[in-house]
Amino acid sequence: MARRQLLKEINRSAILNVIKAHGPIARADIARRTQISPAAVTHQTAALIEDGLIFEKQEGNSRGGRRPILLALNATGTYVVGVKLAETRATLALTDLNAEIVTRHAIDLSSRDPVSVSDQLAEAISDVLNRTHIDHNRMLGVGVGMAGIIDSVNGICRMSPYNGWHNVPFADLLEERLDYPVILGNDVSTLTLVEKLYGPGQHVNDLLVVTLGRGVGLGMVLNGQMYRGARGSGGEFGHTTIDPQGVICQCGKRGCLETYIADPWLLRRAAMNGLTADTVDDLLASARGGDGVALHIYESAGQVLGQGIANLINLFNPSLIIVSGEGVRAGDFIFPAMRDAIAKHTFGQLGEDVVLRIEPASDDTWARGAAGLVLNEVFEAQPRILQLSS
Repeated sequence: MARRQLLKEINRSAILNVIKAHGPIARADIARRTQISPAAVTHQTAALIEDGLIFEKQEGNSRGGRRPILLALNATGTYVVGVKLAETRATLALTDLNAEIVTRHAIDLSSRDPVSVSDQLAEAISDVLNRTHIDHNRMLGVGVGMAGIIDSVNGICRMSPYNGWHNVPFADLLEERLDYPVILGNDVSTLTLVEKLYGPGQHVNDLLVVTLGRGVGLGMVLNGQMYRGARGSGGEFGHTTIDPQGVICQCGKRGCLETYIADPWLLRRAAMNGLTADTVDDLLASARGGDGVALHIYESAGQVLGQGIANLINLFNPSLIIVSGEGVRAGDFIFPAMRDAIAKHTFGQLGEDVVLRIEPASDDTWARGAAGLVLNEVFEAQPRILQLSS
C-alpha cells in the first residue's frame, strides 16, 4: 500500500509539474511527456481539478477527431501566506499558486519573545485573509522565512543570530494559533525555492543564489534538488574563512567572508578608515560622490566576494548564479571587482559557461520566497503539507 501511495504521489507531482511548465496542455500530451498511462493521467487530473489546483481552460487544436480539452494551473484556486520574519518587523505576502502577490502587509513586532511574535503574526495573517475575503478553505498553508540555522523538517529555529532564538519550535507555536499548516525555513533557501519554481532557475539543474545585505547567504539547487545539508544548515557562505587573522565576526570566529561584504561590516570598515557613515545610504552617497575611502571599501568587498563565488564555481560547477538581496544596490561599486575576481580565480574554463544574474530583493521578495516553502510542497512527490494537514 505504501509503495502504491508513493507511486500515486510521484505521478501526481509529475503531472502537476508538466502542467505548470507547459500548460495549457492536453491530457494526451501530459501522458506523452510523463510516460504515465492515459488512464492514470485522467484519474489524477480529475483529482487535481477537485482539489482546485488545475482547471479545464479551453479546447485545443484538433489533430483529427475531437478537439482536446486543455488543462492549466488554477492560480486562484488556492492561496498561501509567506512571512519574512526579522527581529523587529515582519512582512506578509498573500500569494496565489503562481507565487503572484495578491496583497502584502507589514507589521512592527513589539517583542522578540517567540510566543509574542507568534501571537502577532497569527493576528496579522487573520487580518490579511479577512481583508481580502479569501475563503479559508482555499488557504494551503503559511511559510515563514528567517535568518539563521533552521531545521525545516521539524519546524525548529536552531539558532537565529538576530532574534536571539535557540531551539525554538516556531512552526508549532504559530500553527497552534492558526488553522493551517506552517513551514519554517531559512530565508535564503526560501528565495532560492522561488527562483527554482518560478524564476530563471525553472529549467536549471544546478543553480546558486548568493544574497548580500545584513549578512551573506547561499541557496543551492544541485542536480535539480534543493540542497540544505545534513541538518538543514548548508549554505553558510558568509562564514567561510577569508583571513584567519582577520577581525572577529559576530559568530565569534575571525576573518569570515561576511566581515568584508555585509552591510554592518562595510560601515565598520568605513569607521576604521576615518570615514563617517551612520547608514549604508551614507556610505553609498560617499561612493557616488567619489570618496576614495568608500570606493576602496566597496572595491575590496567586490574582490572578496568574487573570490568566494569563484570557489563556489570550482566546487559546484553551476550553470546559473543569481546575486540578490538588498546589498546589490551598491552593485555599481562592487560588481566590476567581483567579476574580475571571478575570472581570475575560477579553475580552467569552469567560469566561462556560468550565467551570472543580478536581481535586487525587497522585503516583498523575501516574503514571496517564504510562500515558496508551501508552494514547493504542491509540486513535490511526497508533500509534507498533506501530512501536516491530515
